[in-house]
Amino acid sequence: MPVSHAAVDLNNLPYADGDFYRFELLLSEAERERLQEIRDFLAKEVRPIAVDCWNRGEFPLELIPKLAEANLMSPVRRQGHSNVFAGIVHAEFTRADSSIATFMGVHDGLFTGSIEALASEEQKAAWLPDIYAMRKIGAFGLTEPLGGSDVAGGTRTTAVRDGDNWIINGAKRWIGNATFSDWVVIFARDVADNQVKAFMVDTALPGYTATKIENKTALRTVQNADITLENVVVPHAFKLAGGNSFRDTNKVLKVTRLSVAWQAVGQQMAAFDAARRYAVERQQFGRPIASFQLVQDQLVKMLGNIVACTGMMVRLAQLEDQGLAKDEQSALAKAFTTARMRETVALGRGIFGGNGIVTDYEMAKIFADAEAIYSYEGTYEINTLVTGRAITGISAIV
Repeated sequence: MPVSHAAVDLNNLPYADGDFYRFELLLSEAERERLQEIRDFLAKEVRPIAVDCWNRGEFPLELIPKLAEANLMSPVRRQGHSNVFAGIVHAEFTRADSSIATFMGVHDGLFTGSIEALASEEQKAAWLPDIYAMRKIGAFGLTEPLGGSDVAGGTRTTAVRDGDNWIINGAKRWIGNATFSDWVVIFARDVADNQVKAFMVDTALPGYTATKIENKTALRTVQNADITLENVVVPHAFKLAGGNSFRDTNKVLKVTRLSVAWQAVGQQMAAFDAARRYAVERQQFGRPIASFQLVQDQLVKMLGNIVACTGMMVRLAQLEDQGLAKDEQSALAKAFTTARMRETVALGRGIFGGNGIVTDYEMAKIFADAEAIYSYEGTYEINTLVTGRAITGISAIV
């Protein structure tokens, strides 16, 4: 006789939040309440539109005022929350939609983080109020057409001092938000001393153009652009006072690399959410596929990856709160979590079978977006070599 399988309430699955080891209990009560508010916002405003925006390759500009009203900018820096809380928020954004998470990562992390880390107090006072309120949207211009992993020593964009101005020439590539941003932090090599310096560039300046990159298969909602700068005149007052070498740039990248590792956690959560729900409701051979041992094995492997990655990230966030986190720890986290993410989303896509390659079921979008997270903010290979250098004292980076 066939085994009887009781119906499962899809709206009341066990461990509905996916926090199998209860990491959220490390948060304060106020942080847990705030986290639930953010989840409710994402469930109402972001996830319902995510697949449609992704399919069309268009960014929902009407969402920006809602993000601003929800006060989602800089939970640690502005609002005094812990880095553990901020990390879980990064994960939850990605869980809802990795494209909107990337938009926030660029504007709040890379762009705003650059101002906070590298600008003078006078510059911060002039710029940050509009940035925090999201009245002005920013982008981060580091990567170039011929410079990715080697951009530290291979920045080709140049800056020439001309009295009270700087003349900037060059090109940037893969710059998120750049088609609609008001400002962009541009990193350019000062021809006088060969050091990479940071500049706040108004995107309305003559000589600045941003062209959307088409035909992407990941993060399609994110408006990545090719930027060209042809004799763009930037007043000296818009050179970031503390951005005078690539070592200064690394102050920003260390923090944002953590954010991307948290995104890898959130992407796995998204895959687990979708795969578990599908497994419970999809019927084959007269029973839900969740009743098959091999499917449960896949789901448990996904969950194990999530728990391992979350545990690593929680500990690293605690070190960050204590001021003890190191660059190589961020590098290992980014490499490890994104590698596990690749495995997790592949397992999830497999559970969907043919339905896993159409965005109707979300999983195809989750699977495709993971590839972008795997690559940006330092590739797996570069982050591995940064970690390897730290534990051997020998650099293997050619």
